[in-house]
Parts: sequence; C-alpha cells; structure tokens
Amino acid sequence: MDLVEVLPNRLHMLRFPIGQAYLWQDGPALTLIDAGHAGSAAEIERAIRSLGAAPERLERIVLTHCHRDHVGAAAELAARWGAQVLAHRLDAPVIRGELPVSEPVLLDWEVPLYEQGLTVPEAPPTRVDRELEDGDALGFGDGAYVVHAPGHTDGSIGIHLPRHGVLFAGDCVAAVGPVMLGVFNVDRVRAITAFRRLAALAPSIACFGHGASLTENTAEALAKAAHEAAASG
Repeated sequence: MDLVEVLPNRLHMLRFPIGQAYLWQDGPALTLIDAGHAGSAAEIERAIRSLGAAPERLERIVLTHCHRDHVGAAAELAARWGAQVLAHRLDAPVIRGELPVSEPVLLDWEVPLYEQGLTVPEAPPTRVDRELEDGDALGFGDGAYVVHAPGHTDGSIGIHLPRHGVLFAGDCVAAVGPVMLGVFNVDRVRAITAFRRLAALAPSIACFGHGASLTENTAEALAKAAHEAAASG
C-alpha cells in the first residue's frame, strides 16, 4: 500500500494494488472514506500512525458503495477502534451480507478488467451503523454531505466538502488514464446522470476509487468527461 498526500495536513490517499481509500483529518479526529480490501486493516493502521495520528481517533468509516475493494477492512477497523460505519440505505443490506452484490452490466472491453478485480478477497459481512440518504450531513470536513450517485451500484454516493472544494466520487468516476465514467455499472444511464451531477459541483480536488486524484483544472476536466460520457451514451 502507498500513502499519498493530497491536501497537506488534511487528506491522504491509501493506494492498494486494486482500489484506494482516503483518510481525512479534522485535527486529531479521523474519517476514513472507504476501507480497502479484506486483510488490509493492519496496513491502514500503520499508515495512520506514520502520519502521527492515532487509530483510536478514527470516528467514522464512510463507504461510497458496497464493493469488496471498498468495504473489505471496515469491519475489522470498526471493531478494533469503535468507528461508526456509514453507507447509503440501498447498499447497506449488501454490506451487511443480507443481499448479494448486484451483477454489473458489462461492456465487452470491461469483462477482462472485471475478472481481474475479482482477485480481491470478498468482504466479510459488515455492520452499518448509520444508513445514509441524499443530502445527509456527515459530521466531518466542515460540512461534508452525501450526494447520492446511483448507477455503479444502487447505493453509490459521492461525498462533497464544499468548504474545502473536495469531492470523493467513489467509483462513479475513474482516472486510470483520462478522467472517465467509472466501469462495471449496474445501470450505465443512471451512472452517467450521476457523473453529470457530481461534475456540476465543480470541485477543486476530486478523489476517485481508482486513479490519481485531480488537483488542477479539476472542475473543467470533470465537466468535459461528463459531457463526453453523456454524448457516448
């Protein structure tokens, strides 16, 4: 796992071989956005300590959606440090193990990529302490709130921190190469609509589940990519 600074003293990316998570710091209070794959809790804890922060100050883990590379270590981290786990109402039953993960509708070129992603360990059933809805305040980042962004999964969310100009887009958007609509969607049309909604927030920093964060010309790049996704259908 690599630890990458995105915003000094505030935001770091935890980059795994497949997927990534983010650590937000409000002074000593910590929030994790997504949680890497199962078995990565120890790596995440070491990364937190390397920043001079304390894992016991992890207050919440906000899951952008129910996929295994985002949920994996949440249960272990929450059990060890008492953090609350937050996820959208529509993905919460999947995260708890009460419902199966919905299969994506794959484009032909997505099939080999999807099979590669399945090498990540399955996430264990994970408790969800708070079920989220669109617009809910999240209690960190000076006003972070939920932006429901369905299409990748039914309960996919973005997280917007308007006072800091930061957007966490989950897997609705990717930046593996050019900025683009995320892959492996259950509903491509809804995913494109969600992408356009997230792009309209015009953040100065955008963080994705896959790919490097955008920190320059971010609003323009998102708007252009969202327009291209809508044009391609």
